[in-house]
Amino acid sequence: MSWPFLAVFFSGWLFIDASYRGPRWQRWVFKPVTLLLLLLLAWSAPNLGVNGYLILLGLLVTLIADALLLLPAERFLYAIGAFFLSHLLYTISFASTIALVFYWPMLLVLIVIGAVLLAVIWTRLEEVRWPVATYVVMTLLMVWMAGDQYFARGTQAGFSQLVGALLLLLSNIVWLISRYRFSFRAADAIVAAGYFVGHFLIVRSLYL
Repeated sequence: MSWPFLAVFFSGWLFIDASYRGPRWQRWVFKPVTLLLLLLLAWSAPNLGVNGYLILLGLLVTLIADALLLLPAERFLYAIGAFFLSHLLYTISFASTIALVFYWPMLLVLIVIGAVLLAVIWTRLEEVRWPVATYVVMTLLMVWMAGDQYFARGTQAGFSQLVGALLLLLSNIVWLISRYRFSFRAADAIVAAGYFVGHFLIVRSLYL
């Protein structure tokens, strides 16, 4: 394994560990450091095409969204908008590499997941109901598009993108439930692990 991959893994592990039991400053430091290392890793990918640049932009917007979450609560809507844009860029990147086959079974499963998630947190969302709902729909669309690519071509890159997108979905589900319905001790670690590994696998697809 190359040094850039090792650096990303080491930084990501410190970020996940800090989310579970470490000091808050460690999480604030290693989350942006991990994303910056992922940006460098994506930039170093061979034959970086249109889909690669879209993934780079998605990572950059994610970094901005994380910075917005560190600001006062009124910036939450801006962060949700930035995360929405990041997942939109990922979705366009996935779609740019295939002829769509519209794999409906996965879409139906994702619709059920989205409906259950929104039903669980809907009464707690209050004034952010529609922004959060729109963001959830965008995340589900991203996962479906990654699945469509994989089932259309069956490549290793497609599988890496699909698993990465699913982990980002899992991270967001746990994040929203923990934030708006009930929190539990392992929530931050699960969110951090899904967040880091999800983005990493999407970047890894550029090397396959």
